[in-house]
Formats: sequence, C-alpha cells, structure tokens
Amino acid sequence: MISGEGGAGSVRTPSHRGAPHRIALIGYGEVGQILAADLEAAGVRDVIVWDRLFASASSAPSRAAASANVRAASSMAEALKNRSLVISAVTAANCVSAAREAAGSMSPEAIYFDLNSVAPRTKRAAAEAIGAAGGRYVEAAVMSPLAPKRIGSPMLVGGPHAAAFEPLAREIGFTGIRVFDAALGKASAAKMCRSVMIKGLEALVTESLLAARRHGVERAVLESLRDLFPNEDWERIAAYMLSRSLQHGRRRAEEMREAAQAVADAGVEPVMSLACATRQDWAADHRPERAPAALGSLLDAVLASGAAQAETA
Repeated sequence: MISGEGGAGSVRTPSHRGAPHRIALIGYGEVGQILAADLEAAGVRDVIVWDRLFASASSAPSRAAASANVRAASSMAEALKNRSLVISAVTAANCVSAAREAAGSMSPEAIYFDLNSVAPRTKRAAAEAIGAAGGRYVEAAVMSPLAPKRIGSPMLVGGPHAAAFEPLAREIGFTGIRVFDAALGKASAAKMCRSVMIKGLEALVTESLLAARRHGVERAVLESLRDLFPNEDWERIAAYMLSRSLQHGRRRAEEMREAAQAVADAGVEPVMSLACATRQDWAADHRPERAPAALGSLLDAVLASGAAQAETA
C-alpha cells in the first residue's frame, strides 16, 4: 500500500483515502489528454504533465495543454520532482527511452505506472531502468479501446508492485484494473497477442475494402460479412477501423512491431504482425486532408489520396 510518509514525494503504503496525490503524467497525446481530464474529474488536483513535443509551442500536445489549461512542465526533471506516482503514456517506440530519462529524476520509491503497448521484453527493459533508480515499476495492458470507459477501461496490471498499487489506482479512477500476474511481461504478452487480432482486423478491413471499392464490389463484401457476423454493423465497424488507422497509423505500426517482437519471442514467425505494421504505416501516409464519416466517401478519399501521391512520386 502507498502513502505519503515523511517528505512530500515519498510513498510507502497506500494510505488514507482522500490524501493528496502528487502525479506526473508523461506523454500528452490522445491517451494522456484523456487521463489528465479524468484524473481532474476524480478530484486529483496535483497533476503535472510533460511531453517532449512541448519544446514546440505549435505542436499538437502544446496546443492541447494550453486549451485544457493543464499544468505543463518545462522538462522531464521538473515534471518528476517530488512526484509519488509517474504515469507513462508515450508511444511504443519511446517506452524505454522515457523510462530511462525518468529514472534520473524520480523520487525514491515512487511508482512508475507504464501504460505503453509494447512487447514483454520492452517492458522488462523499462522496469530495469526504473528499478535501478529505486522506483517501483508497474506494467499495465489496456485491453479495450480507451474512449468508451476512458480511465476506467479494463486494464491488466503486473509486476511485483502491482497488487500494492491496485488500491491507489482505483482511488484515483482506474476502476477497471485487475492484477494479472506478479511476473513482469505477462500482462503485456496478453495485450500484444490481442493487438495481433485487433490491429490485424484494421489492416485487413483497410486492404479489403479499398480494393473492393476500386472494383465496385464493396456492397457485396459488406453483405457477406453480415452473413458471417449477423449481429454486427460492418459498415460502421469498417468506417471506424479505417478512420482510426488513418489517424493513428504511425502509433499503431509501432505497436505492431512490438507485437511482432512478442510473437517472435514465443517462437512463432510474426508474418501477419509485420504485414499489419506495414499496412498501418501505409494508412498514416495516405490520410486524406478531409476524412468523411461515411464509409464509401472515406474509401474514395483514401484512394484519391493514394492516386495523388503516386502522380507526384
């Protein structure tokens, strides 16, 4: 259990409900923005955020921080000073580098709660950096899209400090967490294997329906999917999946390369995972300036974007 014992930044046993929590949130992209808003809504008043893109006032995280009027740090060191809990919500490619940078500024025994979607070996590398600095690392695997339940989304947490962290996590709004395993990497393995399916479906939908639209047969394809999965609105699902790939393809590609690593570490050749990463990168490269909501119009916009890029190549 964790609570303030002694100095402002120290944590020992989770404490008295309602006690103030000093939280640093690392990464202010889509996930970080949701968490910051939900922590405030849960009554957590002492939150400071840091994103490496804060260095540019015109960056998306800088603009979002100004709009939300959050307390933004000028550096990682400032963000972590005297913090009892550090929440990492960076991209997959920055998971370990963020942990290593944070390790140099963390308060002794502070919790480092890592929400990044990466392979087990990547989480273990991040944990090693935090542990060497005297911090307490907890891995998290978010097992659903974040938008519907936001901070209360289902999450598997793992590592030797996960069980002790659970009461505090629930207190500040992470009501969907479940302690999964005391061994580091198990929760992340579950997440990565799920990602092969979910991000793989996005890649398949993108490739299948773009080709079907060009051939003029997407209606037949969608109808056949309804026959296979009769309770699903495949036009809505396809539009959602394609739009998410277009918007977040780069981040998803990073995650799928981590998934490929997890698959390879299990002794399975990651053919589909690597192909999915390629398609997600492609989606990021072919995002139209305007993305219509309707599936047919969205497919046309992506195809037009690809044709325009081919003409200028």
